[in-house]
Formats: sequence, structure tokens, C-alpha cells
Amino acid sequence: MPLGKPARKQSPDGRKPFEGFRPRSLRVRQLLAASLGLVAFLALAGYALDKAFVATAEDNLQQRLKAYALKYTEEIDFGRSGNLIPPYSDPHPQFSMPDSGLYAQVVMPNNTWSSNSTLGPVLPASAMLGPLEYSFDGPISYRHADGSDGELYRYGTGYVYTKRDSEEEFPYTIYVMEDATTLSAQIRVFRGALWVYLGSAGVILLLLQMYVLRWSLRPLRRVIDELTRVQRGEAERMSEKHPRELEPLTDSINAFIESERENLERQRNTLADLAHSLKTPLAVLRTQLDSGTSAQDLRNELDTQLRRMNNLVSYQLARAASRGHKLFAAPVVIEPNAEEIVQGLEKLYAAKGVLCEFDIDPSARFYGEQGDLLELLGNLLENAFKWARSRVLLTIKSGPAIPNRRPGLLLTVDDDGPGIADADISHILQRGVRGDERVHGHGIGLATVQDVVKDYRGELSVSRSPELGGARFQISLPPGL
Repeated sequence: MPLGKPARKQSPDGRKPFEGFRPRSLRVRQLLAASLGLVAFLALAGYALDKAFVATAEDNLQQRLKAYALKYTEEIDFGRSGNLIPPYSDPHPQFSMPDSGLYAQVVMPNNTWSSNSTLGPVLPASAMLGPLEYSFDGPISYRHADGSDGELYRYGTGYVYTKRDSEEEFPYTIYVMEDATTLSAQIRVFRGALWVYLGSAGVILLLLQMYVLRWSLRPLRRVIDELTRVQRGEAERMSEKHPRELEPLTDSINAFIESERENLERQRNTLADLAHSLKTPLAVLRTQLDSGTSAQDLRNELDTQLRRMNNLVSYQLARAASRGHKLFAAPVVIEPNAEEIVQGLEKLYAAKGVLCEFDIDPSARFYGEQGDLLELLGNLLENAFKWARSRVLLTIKSGPAIPNRRPGLLLTVDDDGPGIADADISHILQRGVRGDERVHGHGIGLATVQDVVKDYRGELSVSRSPELGGARFQISLPPGL
């Protein structure tokens, strides 16, 4: 095993980790993923909102304590001897109530003043701050008048008092403290309401997600229902009214159904053609048996008719094998197959000295059976060699392309022979018909080409070649799936 790649752990029975936890239902998978994502989102949102609320509540507490401190600076005064004159009124009634949870202290170099609310509880020691210096601390432990422990937040700011009749200054610091119970109660109420609302929103969103999931998977259910109807024979193909994302799937299923139906029809036709072809030789043999001919004559006739039937069976089997194509066939390179065919034809028609030229797009590919490609090239090129005087031109280009589909193909064979009159085009494409009865052949080559082209849903056109002046056979295959 290469270094740096740790071995993947497996369970004792050979299964991969979490293999048994993978649901087979798309709906369950999506619902599970959406639920986990929703829970994670709500948890993060709740955490963020909680942190934001706590920070905001502490900032509001600091601003409120700062306002009380500023109010005290307006109410307190100092005498000529530097003694503090207590404020006439407190900013809040709780400052007058012992152990009310709201406390005020004024710390001076040699003295300290405290509000009536500080009577009883043991508050933390407070130090003086410099001029315009402030601090906000909390929560800080302290003890209530009944001996119970508590926590408080403390705001302090430093000031300097200057006598009016002299330049003498008195530094002092005002501390305002509030019990943390109030802030904790606010946070507790907010958290309870937050998680109730988030939980309710989560349940609603989960139900909505289930409805949306059911609605979004409805096209898949419709595809399954249509496919079931096709399997039962209640419908011939899938409908075309499906979402854009499912169109490639339904198109492929329809193409597969049509291909299978055509293959079945082709097999039936082949068997019917074979039976019809064998009818005459069998009838001849039956006639010979019933006529009482000699054993030697019967043997000779039997040999002749058996060879004929063998040729008929071989032809029909080859024809059945060459027709049709795989729906998802791999691309076939064209030029090597064309070269192999042309080399054999040049040897066969060496006396004529026919030269075949290629104009093949290197990127062009035939998407189908290689035998079908050989059938097309072989019949068209042999026909061109048969009628050409000296030149044959094979042109192959990629056809029009459609996004997410394989490109089409344009195959053209030109020769410099006598050409074909427009009135004779439909005639020569019929099975068993030759363009000139004096030329050796069976008249099935072009008909076979036409059958193969039809199987690939293409078009075969015959016209006069503008380059060489003879006949032009052009095959156009459309883009595939």
C-alpha cells in the first residue's frame, strides 16, 4: 500500500463505515439532510442572537449606570473644608432602600460616601480612578445583608472638583453598582422566548420542507407511474411534459422503448422474409418428390435448392445483424475503416485505375455499430467504384451539435461517372433494382444503405456531384442522445 494513504476502516463483516445508515429513499435522504441543516442553522442563529442580546443588555446596563453616575455629579457638592455634601435626592428610589440591589459610592482620597442602599450588604472594595477615567466590571461577587452570596456589575468614573474661590482641586470617583439578578432575569426571559420561537419556527419550517420536498419529488413519482404504465402495456411511451432536468431521462427511456420496439419489429420482419424466401425452394423440393423423378435428378435438385436456401439464410442473418444500432454505442473512428474498404476496392477494380480521395474531419465519429458503418461505407464506395471513370471522393464532416447531445454526421460519396437522372433516383433505391441491368449485381446494396440510414433516423439523398460531375450519395445522421 502506498505511503501517505491510510487504509479505509471496515467493519468485521467487510462493510464500509456508515453503510448501513444510508437510506435508499431520496425523500428520506433529502428530508434528513434538510432537517440536519435546519437544526444546525437554528442552533447557530440562536447562539448568535443570544450573544448579541447579552452584549446589548450589558451595554444598556453600562449606559444606565453611567447615567446614574452623571446624575450624582449634578447633585453632590463639596464644602469649604472639602467635605462632600450628600445629594438632596437620589436618581432612583432604590438608592434609598437598604440592600435594594442598586448601590452608589463616592470614593475620595480621605473619605467615602455611600448611598442608603449600601447599608447591610458587603460590597467589593473600590479604588479611585484618574480624572475622566472610567471602568465597567462584572459580574463581581458580593454578599447580601442576609448573608447570601450574589453578583453585581459596577461602573465607575473619575472626576475633579475645583473650588469656586480658589484653584484647589478635589479628586473623587463615583461608583454605581447594580445586582446581576436583573440582567440575568432579562437574559433568562429572552432565552426562553428565543428558543420557543426558534423551536416553533423550526417545526413550521420542517413541515414546510416536507411539503416542498413532496411537491418537488412529484415529477419523479409521475415518471415512475408512467414507466409502470409502459411496463404494463397501458401506454406506449413516456409523455413529454416533464421538468427540464428530467427530460434527458425520459428522452432516453423513450428512445430505448422505440429502439426495442423497432428491434422486435425488425426480428419479426426478418423471420417473415426468411420464411417467404424459403417457401419457393421448399415448394420445388415438394414438387420433385411428388413427381416421382429419379434418385439422381432428385439428388441434384436437392443439392441446388439446399445451396440456395443456405445463401438465403446467410443473407437474412447478415441483414438482421447489420440493421439497428445500440442506443448508447461508443464512438467509432471512421478513417481507418474507410481506408480498409478502399484498399480492397482498389484491388478489385485495379483494371479501371480508380483513385479515391478522402476529405475526413479528424474529429468526426460514428456513434453506432461498427458493422453498420462498414455496411454504409462498403456499399456506397463499391457503388461509386463500379460507376466511376477515374475518381471517387469521400467526404465526412461532423453534423450540427446540440448541447448535452452527441453530434450528428454528414457522409458524402461523389464519383465522376455518368450520374443518375432525377427520375431514376426513387427507382434505384428499391430492393432488387439495378441502375443498369447489364452491370453485375443484386440490386440490394443501396436498399440496404437506405435501411441502415432509416434505423439511425437519418436521411439519404441522391443528386449530381458539383465537384466531379457524377453521382453524389449523401447521408445525414442527426444528433443523438
